[in-house]
Amino acid sequence: MSKSGINHRALGVIFLVMFIDLMGFSIIFPLFPDMLEYYLAKTPEGGMLHCTIAWLEAHTSQDLDSSFLVAVLFGGALGSLYSLLQFVFSPLWGKLSDRFGRRRVLLITQIGTALSYLGWIFAGELWLLLVTRALAGVMSGNIAVATASISDVTDQQNRAKGMAYVGIAFAMGFLLGPAIGGISAQWNWLAANPALEAWGINPFSAPAAVACVLATINVIWIARGFKETLPETNRNDHPSVGLAGRLTGLFRIPQPDIRRSCWVNFLFTLSFAGMEFTLTFLAVERFNYSAMDNGLMFVFIGFWLIITQGGIVRRMAPKVGEKKLSLAGVLSAAVAFFLIAAIATQSVFFVALALLSIGAGLVFPSLSALTSLYADPSEQGRFLGIYRSAGALARALGPLLAAMVYFHYGSSTSYATGAVFLILPLLLALKLKQPAKEG
Repeated sequence: MSKSGINHRALGVIFLVMFIDLMGFSIIFPLFPDMLEYYLAKTPEGGMLHCTIAWLEAHTSQDLDSSFLVAVLFGGALGSLYSLLQFVFSPLWGKLSDRFGRRRVLLITQIGTALSYLGWIFAGELWLLLVTRALAGVMSGNIAVATASISDVTDQQNRAKGMAYVGIAFAMGFLLGPAIGGISAQWNWLAANPALEAWGINPFSAPAAVACVLATINVIWIARGFKETLPETNRNDHPSVGLAGRLTGLFRIPQPDIRRSCWVNFLFTLSFAGMEFTLTFLAVERFNYSAMDNGLMFVFIGFWLIITQGGIVRRMAPKVGEKKLSLAGVLSAAVAFFLIAAIATQSVFFVALALLSIGAGLVFPSLSALTSLYADPSEQGRFLGIYRSAGALARALGPLLAAMVYFHYGSSTSYATGAVFLILPLLLALKLKQPAKEG
Protein backbone atom coordinates (compact mmCIF):
# COMPACT_ATOMS: atom_id res chain seq x y z
CA MET A 1 0.00 0.00 0.00
CA SER A 2 1.31 3.46 -0.88
CA LYS A 3 1.89 6.32 1.56
CA SER A 4 -1.48 7.74 0.53
CA GLY A 5 -3.17 4.74 2.15
CA ILE A 6 -4.45 3.36 -1.16
CA ASN A 7 -2.95 0.72 -3.43
CA HIS A 8 -3.85 2.57 -6.63
CA ARG A 9 -2.72 -0.19 -9.00
CA ALA A 10 -4.83 -2.82 -7.25
CA LEU A 11 -7.76 -0.41 -7.01
CA GLY A 12 -7.57 0.26 -10.75
CA VAL A 13 -7.68 -3.46 -11.51
CA ILE A 14 -10.68 -3.97 -9.21
CA PHE A 15 -12.46 -0.99 -10.74
CA LEU A 16 -12.07 -2.42 -14.26
CA VAL A 17 -13.29 -5.84 -13.07
CA MET A 18 -16.47 -4.30 -11.67
CA PHE A 19 -17.00 -1.88 -14.56
CA ILE A 20 -16.75 -4.61 -17.22
CA ASP A 21 -18.92 -6.94 -15.15
CA LEU A 22 -21.68 -4.35 -14.71
CA MET A 23 -21.62 -3.39 -18.38
CA GLY A 24 -22.28 -7.02 -19.28
CA PHE A 25 -24.95 -7.38 -16.62
CA SER A 26 -26.96 -4.31 -17.72
CA ILE A 27 -26.93 -5.12 -21.45
CA ILE A 28 -30.25 -6.95 -21.01
CA PHE A 29 -32.16 -3.98 -19.53
CA PRO A 30 -33.46 -2.27 -22.73
CA LEU A 31 -34.41 -5.62 -24.26
CA PHE A 32 -37.23 -6.58 -21.88
CA PRO A 33 -40.19 -5.33 -24.00
CA ASP A 34 -38.99 -7.13 -27.13
CA MET A 35 -38.04 -10.22 -25.12
CA LEU A 36 -41.53 -10.43 -23.67
CA GLU A 37 -43.08 -10.20 -27.13
CA TYR A 38 -40.74 -12.90 -28.50
CA TYR A 39 -41.20 -15.42 -25.68
CA LEU A 40 -44.92 -14.72 -25.43
CA ALA A 41 -45.32 -15.71 -29.09
CA LYS A 42 -43.49 -18.98 -28.37
CA THR A 43 -45.55 -19.83 -25.29
CA PRO A 44 -48.82 -21.83 -25.75
CA GLU A 45 -52.10 -20.01 -25.03
CA GLY A 46 -53.30 -20.74 -21.52
CA GLY A 47 -49.77 -21.08 -20.19
CA MET A 48 -48.53 -19.42 -17.01
CA LEU A 49 -47.01 -16.44 -18.85
CA HIS A 50 -50.27 -15.67 -20.70
CA CYS A 51 -52.35 -16.07 -17.51
CA THR A 52 -50.02 -13.81 -15.53
CA ILE A 53 -50.17 -11.09 -18.19
CA ALA A 54 -53.97 -11.28 -18.34
CA TRP A 55 -54.14 -10.88 -14.56
CA LEU A 56 -51.76 -7.89 -14.61
CA GLU A 57 -53.74 -6.15 -17.33
CA ALA A 58 -56.99 -6.72 -15.44
CA HIS A 59 -55.58 -5.21 -12.24
CA THR A 60 -54.01 -2.08 -13.71
CA SER A 61 -55.95 0.90 -12.39
CA GLN A 62 -53.81 3.61 -14.01
CA ASP A 63 -54.54 4.95 -17.48
CA LEU A 64 -51.32 3.62 -19.02
CA ASP A 65 -50.49 1.48 -22.01
CA SER A 66 -50.99 -2.05 -20.66
CA SER A 67 -48.32 -3.49 -22.97
CA PHE A 68 -45.81 -1.02 -21.52
CA LEU A 69 -46.83 -1.97 -17.99
CA VAL A 70 -46.55 -5.70 -18.62
CA ALA A 71 -43.16 -5.34 -20.31
CA VAL A 72 -41.73 -3.45 -17.34
CA LEU A 73 -43.20 -5.95 -14.89
CA PHE A 74 -41.68 -8.78 -16.94
CA GLY A 75 -38.29 -7.10 -16.59
CA GLY A 76 -38.94 -6.58 -12.90
CA ALA A 77 -39.72 -10.27 -12.44
CA LEU A 78 -36.45 -11.30 -14.10
CA GLY A 79 -34.63 -8.73 -11.98
CA SER A 80 -36.28 -10.05 -8.82
CA LEU A 81 -35.18 -13.61 -9.63
CA TYR A 82 -31.60 -12.38 -10.01
CA SER A 83 -31.76 -10.27 -6.83
CA LEU A 84 -33.24 -13.05 -4.68
CA LEU A 85 -30.44 -15.42 -5.66
CA GLN A 86 -27.90 -12.66 -5.07
CA PHE A 87 -29.41 -12.23 -1.60
CA VAL A 88 -28.85 -15.92 -0.83
CA PHE A 89 -25.41 -16.41 -2.36
CA SER A 90 -23.52 -13.13 -1.82
CA PRO A 91 -22.68 -13.90 1.83
CA LEU A 92 -21.57 -17.41 0.86
CA TRP A 93 -19.15 -16.17 -1.79
CA GLY A 94 -17.94 -13.44 0.56
CA LYS A 95 -17.22 -15.94 3.32
CA LEU A 96 -15.44 -18.28 0.90
CA SER A 97 -13.26 -15.37 -0.22
CA ASP A 98 -12.31 -14.74 3.43
CA ARG A 99 -11.10 -18.32 3.63
CA PHE A 100 -9.58 -19.01 0.20
CA GLY A 101 -8.74 -15.50 -1.06
CA ARG A 102 -10.46 -13.00 -3.34
CA ARG A 103 -8.78 -13.97 -6.61
CA ARG A 104 -9.87 -17.62 -6.60
CA VAL A 105 -13.50 -16.80 -5.79
CA LEU A 106 -13.62 -13.97 -8.34
CA LEU A 107 -12.39 -16.36 -11.02
CA ILE A 108 -15.04 -18.95 -10.15
CA THR A 109 -17.93 -16.45 -10.10
CA GLN A 110 -16.79 -14.70 -13.26
CA ILE A 111 -16.45 -18.00 -15.15
CA GLY A 112 -19.98 -18.88 -13.99
CA THR A 113 -21.22 -15.48 -15.18
CA ALA A 114 -19.63 -16.04 -18.61
CA LEU A 115 -21.33 -19.46 -18.80
CA SER A 116 -24.70 -17.88 -17.98
CA TYR A 117 -24.32 -15.47 -20.90
CA LEU A 118 -23.19 -18.33 -23.14
CA GLY A 119 -26.42 -20.12 -22.25
CA TRP A 120 -28.40 -16.96 -23.02
CA ILE A 121 -27.07 -17.04 -26.60
CA PHE A 122 -28.91 -20.35 -27.09
CA ALA A 123 -31.95 -19.55 -24.90
CA GLY A 124 -34.64 -20.02 -27.54
CA GLU A 125 -37.15 -21.08 -24.89
CA LEU A 126 -38.33 -19.14 -21.85
CA TRP A 127 -37.35 -21.87 -19.38
CA LEU A 128 -33.75 -21.76 -20.59
CA LEU A 129 -33.69 -17.97 -20.29
CA LEU A 130 -34.82 -18.34 -16.67
CA VAL A 131 -32.09 -20.92 -16.03
CA THR A 132 -29.42 -18.59 -17.38
CA ARG A 133 -30.70 -15.68 -15.27
CA ALA A 134 -30.73 -17.95 -12.21
CA LEU A 135 -27.10 -18.98 -12.85
CA ALA A 136 -26.15 -15.31 -13.22
CA GLY A 137 -27.85 -14.57 -9.89
CA VAL A 138 -26.02 -17.41 -8.13
CA MET A 139 -22.69 -16.10 -9.45
CA SER A 140 -23.43 -12.44 -8.64
CA GLY A 141 -21.40 -12.59 -5.44
CA ASN A 142 -18.46 -11.31 -7.48
CA ILE A 143 -19.52 -7.73 -6.63
CA ALA A 144 -19.37 -8.43 -2.88
CA VAL A 145 -15.97 -10.11 -3.26
CA ALA A 146 -14.60 -7.22 -5.36
CA THR A 147 -15.91 -4.80 -2.72
CA ALA A 148 -14.09 -6.79 -0.03
CA SER A 149 -10.91 -6.51 -2.14
CA ILE A 150 -11.21 -2.73 -1.96
CA SER A 151 -11.20 -2.95 1.84
CA ASP A 152 -7.99 -5.00 1.54
CA VAL A 153 -6.14 -2.32 -0.47
CA THR A 154 -7.27 0.83 1.38
CA ASP A 155 -6.55 1.96 4.92
CA GLN A 156 -9.27 3.12 7.32
CA GLN A 157 -8.78 6.80 6.51
CA ASN A 158 -9.36 6.18 2.80
CA ARG A 159 -11.95 3.40 2.92
CA ALA A 160 -14.82 5.60 1.71
CA LYS A 161 -12.66 6.85 -1.16
CA GLY A 162 -12.13 3.26 -2.24
CA MET A 163 -15.81 2.39 -1.88
CA ALA A 164 -16.68 5.40 -4.05
CA TYR A 165 -15.00 3.55 -6.92
CA VAL A 166 -17.64 0.84 -6.53
CA GLY A 167 -20.36 3.43 -7.11
CA ILE A 168 -18.54 4.96 -10.07
CA ALA A 169 -18.15 1.51 -11.64
CA PHE A 170 -21.87 0.88 -11.10
CA ALA A 171 -22.89 4.21 -12.61
CA MET A 172 -20.61 3.93 -15.64
CA GLY A 173 -21.50 0.28 -16.23
CA PHE A 174 -25.21 1.02 -16.05
CA LEU A 175 -24.80 3.97 -18.40
CA LEU A 176 -22.90 2.08 -21.11
CA GLY A 177 -24.39 -1.41 -20.74
CA PRO A 178 -27.96 -0.59 -21.83
CA ALA A 179 -26.62 1.48 -24.74
CA ILE A 180 -24.52 -1.49 -25.91
CA GLY A 181 -27.53 -3.77 -25.49
CA GLY A 182 -29.78 -1.55 -27.56
CA ILE A 183 -27.23 -1.18 -30.35
CA SER A 184 -26.21 -4.85 -30.51
CA ALA A 185 -29.89 -5.92 -30.54
CA GLN A 186 -30.16 -4.40 -34.02
CA TRP A 187 -28.12 -7.36 -35.28
CA ASN A 188 -30.59 -10.25 -35.41
CA TRP A 189 -28.75 -13.42 -36.42
CA LEU A 190 -32.03 -15.09 -37.38
CA ALA A 191 -32.67 -12.50 -40.08
CA ALA A 192 -29.58 -13.71 -41.93
CA ASN A 193 -30.04 -17.42 -41.18
CA PRO A 194 -33.48 -18.50 -39.82
CA ALA A 195 -32.27 -22.11 -39.56
CA LEU A 196 -30.21 -21.11 -36.51
CA GLU A 197 -33.44 -21.03 -34.47
CA ALA A 198 -33.25 -24.83 -34.26
CA TRP A 199 -30.09 -24.37 -32.17
CA GLY A 200 -31.77 -21.95 -29.79
CA ILE A 201 -30.43 -18.81 -31.45
CA ASN A 202 -32.87 -15.96 -30.79
CA PRO A 203 -33.17 -12.24 -31.63
CA PHE A 204 -31.18 -11.43 -28.48
CA SER A 205 -28.24 -13.73 -29.14
CA ALA A 206 -26.05 -10.84 -30.35
CA PRO A 207 -26.39 -8.85 -27.06
CA ALA A 208 -25.87 -12.13 -25.18
CA ALA A 209 -22.69 -12.75 -27.18
CA VAL A 210 -21.41 -9.25 -26.35
CA ALA A 211 -22.11 -9.87 -22.64
CA CYS A 212 -20.34 -13.24 -22.88
CA VAL A 213 -17.30 -11.64 -24.51
CA LEU A 214 -17.16 -8.97 -21.79
CA ALA A 215 -17.37 -11.63 -19.07
CA THR A 216 -14.65 -13.67 -20.78
CA ILE A 217 -12.42 -10.58 -20.96
CA ASN A 218 -12.97 -10.21 -17.23
CA VAL A 219 -11.95 -13.83 -16.62
CA ILE A 220 -8.71 -13.25 -18.55
CA TRP A 221 -8.17 -9.90 -16.83
CA ILE A 222 -8.56 -11.45 -13.36
CA ALA A 223 -6.37 -14.43 -14.23
CA ARG A 224 -3.54 -12.29 -15.60
CA GLY A 225 -3.82 -8.90 -13.89
CA PHE A 226 -5.48 -9.42 -10.52
CA LYS A 227 -3.05 -10.10 -7.69
CA GLU A 228 -4.44 -11.56 -4.47
CA THR A 229 -5.37 -8.74 -2.07
CA LEU A 230 -6.05 -10.77 1.08
CA PRO A 231 -2.85 -11.87 2.86
CA GLU A 232 -2.68 -15.39 4.28
CA THR A 233 -2.41 -13.91 7.78
CA ASN A 234 -5.82 -12.24 7.44
CA ARG A 235 -7.68 -15.30 6.20
CA ASN A 236 -10.50 -16.73 8.27
CA ASP A 237 -10.07 -20.49 8.47
CA HIS A 238 -12.89 -21.54 10.78
CA PRO A 239 -13.59 -25.27 11.15
CA SER A 240 -16.01 -26.64 8.57
CA VAL A 241 -19.66 -27.01 9.50
CA GLY A 242 -22.62 -28.58 7.76
CA LEU A 243 -24.31 -26.79 4.87
CA ALA A 244 -27.41 -25.86 6.90
CA GLY A 245 -25.33 -24.43 9.72
CA ARG A 246 -23.13 -22.58 7.28
CA LEU A 247 -26.08 -20.92 5.53
CA THR A 248 -27.90 -19.90 8.70
CA GLY A 249 -24.64 -18.68 10.23
CA LEU A 250 -24.09 -16.34 7.31
CA PHE A 251 -27.07 -14.24 8.38
CA ARG A 252 -26.19 -14.01 12.07
CA ILE A 253 -24.58 -10.66 12.75
CA PRO A 254 -23.39 -10.43 16.36
CA GLN A 255 -21.89 -6.94 15.89
CA PRO A 256 -24.72 -4.39 16.39
CA ASP A 257 -23.01 -1.73 14.26
CA ILE A 258 -22.76 -4.04 11.24
CA ARG A 259 -26.31 -5.23 11.75
CA ARG A 260 -27.51 -1.62 11.87
CA SER A 261 -25.61 -0.58 8.74
CA CYS A 262 -27.09 -3.55 6.86
CA TRP A 263 -30.58 -2.53 7.93
CA VAL A 264 -30.01 1.07 6.84
CA ASN A 265 -28.84 -0.26 3.48
CA PHE A 266 -31.88 -2.54 3.18
CA LEU A 267 -34.44 0.16 4.04
CA PHE A 268 -32.84 2.88 1.92
CA THR A 269 -32.41 0.54 -1.07
CA LEU A 270 -36.01 -0.67 -0.69
CA SER A 271 -37.24 2.88 -1.24
CA PHE A 272 -34.65 3.69 -3.92
CA ALA A 273 -35.36 0.51 -5.91
CA GLY A 274 -39.08 1.25 -5.83
CA MET A 275 -38.35 4.71 -7.22
CA GLU A 276 -36.18 3.28 -10.02
CA PHE A 277 -38.96 0.92 -11.01
CA THR A 278 -41.82 3.44 -11.06
CA LEU A 279 -39.94 6.51 -12.30
CA THR A 280 -40.50 5.74 -15.99
CA PHE A 281 -44.23 5.37 -15.36
CA LEU A 282 -44.32 8.73 -13.63
CA ALA A 283 -42.41 10.40 -16.49
CA VAL A 284 -44.84 8.94 -19.04
CA GLU A 285 -47.86 9.86 -16.94
CA ARG A 286 -46.88 13.49 -16.20
CA PHE A 287 -44.66 14.52 -19.12
CA ASN A 288 -45.52 12.00 -21.86
CA TYR A 289 -41.89 10.83 -22.08
CA SER A 290 -40.80 8.50 -24.84
CA ALA A 291 -38.39 5.58 -24.36
CA MET A 292 -35.57 7.86 -25.54
CA ASP A 293 -36.58 10.55 -23.03
CA ASN A 294 -36.55 7.97 -20.23
CA GLY A 295 -33.13 6.79 -21.33
CA LEU A 296 -31.77 10.34 -21.20
CA MET A 297 -33.37 10.76 -17.77
CA PHE A 298 -31.35 7.84 -16.44
CA VAL A 299 -28.21 9.24 -18.07
CA PHE A 300 -28.86 12.41 -16.05
CA ILE A 301 -29.19 10.34 -12.87
CA GLY A 302 -26.01 8.42 -13.68
CA PHE A 303 -24.12 11.66 -14.30
CA TRP A 304 -24.95 12.97 -10.81
CA LEU A 305 -24.10 9.62 -9.24
CA ILE A 306 -20.65 9.73 -10.82
CA ILE A 307 -20.08 13.36 -9.78
CA THR A 308 -21.17 12.66 -6.20
CA GLN A 309 -19.19 9.46 -5.68
CA GLY A 310 -16.17 10.48 -7.69
CA GLY A 311 -15.97 13.99 -6.28
CA ILE A 312 -17.90 14.68 -3.07
CA VAL A 313 -17.48 11.35 -1.27
CA ARG A 314 -13.80 10.91 -2.13
CA ARG A 315 -12.99 14.39 -0.85
CA MET A 316 -15.40 14.81 2.05
CA ALA A 317 -15.40 11.39 3.74
CA PRO A 318 -11.96 11.81 5.38
CA LYS A 319 -12.97 15.27 6.63
CA VAL A 320 -16.54 14.86 7.90
CA GLY A 321 -16.87 11.08 8.25
CA GLU A 322 -19.00 8.44 6.59
CA LYS A 323 -21.85 8.68 9.13
CA LYS A 324 -22.56 12.36 8.37
CA LEU A 325 -22.44 11.69 4.63
CA SER A 326 -24.94 8.83 5.06
CA LEU A 327 -27.31 11.05 7.03
CA ALA A 328 -27.03 13.85 4.46
CA GLY A 329 -27.73 11.34 1.70
CA VAL A 330 -30.90 9.99 3.29
CA LEU A 331 -32.18 13.53 3.93
CA SER A 332 -31.43 14.58 0.35
CA ALA A 333 -33.35 11.56 -0.98
CA ALA A 334 -36.32 12.28 1.31
CA VAL A 335 -36.53 15.88 0.06
CA ALA A 336 -36.34 14.57 -3.51
CA PHE A 337 -39.22 12.15 -2.93
CA PHE A 338 -41.39 14.96 -1.53
CA LEU A 339 -40.59 17.17 -4.52
CA ILE A 340 -41.43 14.38 -6.99
CA ALA A 341 -44.72 13.78 -5.16
CA ALA A 342 -45.72 17.42 -5.63
CA ILE A 343 -44.03 18.45 -8.91
CA ALA A 344 -45.85 20.21 -11.68
CA THR A 345 -42.95 21.25 -13.91
CA GLN A 346 -40.03 19.44 -15.53
CA SER A 347 -37.52 21.91 -14.04
CA VAL A 348 -38.53 20.94 -10.49
CA PHE A 349 -38.56 17.29 -11.56
CA PHE A 350 -34.91 17.45 -12.63
CA VAL A 351 -33.92 19.29 -9.45
CA ALA A 352 -35.52 16.42 -7.54
CA LEU A 353 -33.68 13.84 -9.68
CA ALA A 354 -30.38 15.58 -8.97
CA LEU A 355 -31.09 15.58 -5.21
CA LEU A 356 -32.10 11.93 -5.38
CA SER A 357 -28.92 10.98 -7.24
CA ILE A 358 -26.76 12.97 -4.84
CA GLY A 359 -28.49 11.25 -1.92
CA ALA A 360 -27.86 7.77 -3.30
CA GLY A 361 -24.31 8.73 -4.24
CA LEU A 362 -23.64 9.75 -0.64
CA VAL A 363 -25.38 6.83 1.07
CA PHE A 364 -24.15 3.73 -0.77
CA PRO A 365 -20.34 4.20 -0.64
CA SER A 366 -20.50 5.67 2.87
CA LEU A 367 -22.49 2.73 4.24
CA SER A 368 -20.20 0.26 2.46
CA ALA A 369 -17.20 1.95 4.03
CA LEU A 370 -18.79 1.92 7.51
CA THR A 371 -19.62 -1.78 7.23
CA SER A 372 -16.04 -2.49 6.20
CA LEU A 373 -14.63 -0.38 9.03
CA TYR A 374 -16.81 -2.14 11.60
CA ALA A 375 -15.70 -5.60 10.42
CA ASP A 376 -12.56 -7.49 11.37
CA PRO A 377 -10.04 -7.79 8.46
CA SER A 378 -10.53 -11.57 8.45
CA GLU A 379 -14.30 -11.24 7.89
CA GLN A 380 -14.54 -8.43 5.34
CA GLY A 381 -15.88 -10.75 2.65
CA ARG A 382 -18.53 -12.28 4.86
CA PHE A 383 -19.98 -9.05 6.23
CA LEU A 384 -19.75 -7.11 2.97
CA GLY A 385 -21.47 -10.09 1.38
CA ILE A 386 -24.29 -9.80 3.90
CA TYR A 387 -24.40 -6.04 3.30
CA ARG A 388 -24.73 -6.63 -0.46
CA SER A 389 -27.32 -9.36 0.05
CA ALA A 390 -29.45 -6.96 2.13
CA GLY A 391 -29.41 -4.57 -0.82
CA ALA A 392 -30.21 -7.41 -3.20
CA LEU A 393 -33.26 -8.43 -1.15
CA ALA A 394 -34.42 -4.81 -1.15
CA ARG A 395 -34.04 -4.68 -4.94
CA ALA A 396 -36.16 -7.81 -5.22
CA LEU A 397 -38.95 -6.49 -2.96
CA GLY A 398 -38.83 -2.72 -3.63
CA PRO A 399 -40.24 -2.76 -7.17
CA LEU A 400 -43.08 -5.10 -6.18
CA LEU A 401 -44.12 -3.01 -3.16
CA ALA A 402 -43.75 0.29 -5.04
CA ALA A 403 -45.80 -1.02 -7.96
CA MET A 404 -48.63 -2.03 -5.62
CA VAL A 405 -48.83 1.47 -4.12
CA TYR A 406 -48.27 3.30 -7.43
CA PHE A 407 -50.83 1.45 -9.53
CA HIS A 408 -53.53 1.50 -6.86
CA TYR A 409 -53.07 4.91 -5.21
CA GLY A 410 -51.25 6.99 -7.82
CA SER A 411 -47.83 8.57 -8.21
CA SER A 412 -48.16 11.38 -5.66
CA THR A 413 -49.19 9.02 -2.86
CA SER A 414 -46.48 6.49 -3.71
CA TYR A 415 -43.66 9.06 -3.65
CA ALA A 416 -44.96 10.80 -0.53
CA THR A 417 -45.07 7.35 1.10
CA GLY A 418 -41.48 6.76 0.01
CA ALA A 419 -40.40 10.04 1.60
CA VAL A 420 -42.07 9.18 4.91
CA PHE A 421 -40.62 5.67 4.76
CA LEU A 422 -37.09 7.13 4.59
CA ILE A 423 -37.53 8.30 8.20
CA LEU A 424 -36.80 4.68 9.23
CA PRO A 425 -33.27 4.44 7.75
CA LEU A 426 -32.63 8.02 8.92
CA LEU A 427 -33.39 7.11 12.55
CA LEU A 428 -31.24 3.99 12.31
CA ALA A 429 -28.39 5.93 10.68
CA LEU A 430 -28.41 8.37 13.61
CA LYS A 431 -27.37 5.43 15.84
CA LEU A 432 -24.42 4.45 13.65
CA LYS A 433 -21.02 5.03 15.19
CA GLN A 434 -18.27 6.86 13.35
CA PRO A 435 -15.24 4.56 13.75
CA ALA A 436 -12.01 6.07 15.00
CA LYS A 437 -9.46 5.94 12.18
CA GLU A 438 -5.77 5.27 12.27
CA GLY A 439 -3.46 8.16 11.57
